[in-house]
Amino acid sequence: MKDFIKTILVKHFPAEYEQIFKSSDLLQYLDLKTSAIYGNAKTRKSLGNIYAIYSILHYYICDGFFNNATRYKQFGGYEFTKLLTFCRSLYGGEKIQNHALNSRLNLEFDNKSASASNKGKYIIVQDNGKYMIHIDYLYVNDKDISEAVVEIINEYVRLLRKKDDDLIEKLENLSNERDINIVKTSIEDLLTYDSEARVFEIISYAILKNYYKNTKIFIGYTKEELNEEYLTLYKTGRTNANDGGIDFVMRPLGRFFQVTEVGNYDKYFLDIEKVLHFPITFVIKTDKTKEVIKKEFDAYIQQRSGGMKTIIDKYNNAIEEIITINELKAWYKELNDESVKNIMQDIIQYYKVEMNFNDINDSED
Repeated sequence: MKDFIKTILVKHFPAEYEQIFKSSDLLQYLDLKTSAIYGNAKTRKSLGNIYAIYSILHYYICDGFFNNATRYKQFGGYEFTKLLTFCRSLYGGEKIQNHALNSRLNLEFDNKSASASNKGKYIIVQDNGKYMIHIDYLYVNDKDISEAVVEIINEYVRLLRKKDDDLIEKLENLSNERDINIVKTSIEDLLTYDSEARVFEIISYAILKNYYKNTKIFIGYTKEELNEEYLTLYKTGRTNANDGGIDFVMRPLGRFFQVTEVGNYDKYFLDIEKVLHFPITFVIKTDKTKEVIKKEFDAYIQQRSGGMKTIIDKYNNAIEEIITINELKAWYKELNDESVKNIMQDIIQYYKVEMNFNDINDSED
């Protein structure tokens, strides 16, 4: 149990907070989904599913259902549009899609958090386009935990926002730093296996963009019509969009880049399949060498293929290049001072886009 969750539960249920936590699938799910405040290797903010819960409980409390189980059992649920609009009004929720309310939360909750007695009992009940949380998850030992859950989510978002604000402040201070060596070291310190997933994606993009822009190629339809062009890398979406897209695209070569992590190699197969085996460059958040990664992936392909050569070749040909933290650091060290300054500005720009800081600032002006 995370410390901030324990503090809130002790406040609401001082004599039985441990038993309440152990008996609640919902509280244990939130404990699982709120790891992003620590910024470890494999955590993202996971706001979609959390905000789906929060939106329903917000109106549940406002409409007087707290500690009124009899009345709630007669309730028909909240309109989808009302809940999604509320989710998108919350911090970091501007681009949230409808998947959490429709299916993603139910499936993940059932797979990861539902106890044996609750398997198959979805947390969000849907009926005729209306949504509500199953009452069995709101009452633990005859205690309504909804107010504690809302407070836990509020505190999680507060901690996330503080973390985001602190990083932006650190980056902006670095952008004003005159000693380029301090800037270089600080950026490299952010490029680690323990960096948060979205931070790694932004930094890896900034480094690759500035590394490739120095590479000149000649391209044209005939030998007589060759044009001189420099490689340009484009970031195609947000790190937390969950839209199934490719992360970076390079022009004029048309290379695809996908940022991922070492772990379940099924994810690599999914990335390959979604672009119909078009060659992908994998940018991997790992300290392992690319040779080790390729060896592990080859072993996984061998296992999945049953040794069939046609399948092995199909997947091997779909991997254009593997880039790890080792390559990113080596290429970063090759860049001149001007490129390092550009990397710093790119990191700030794209991090603000990720966090909608510009939208927030505009709304506050």
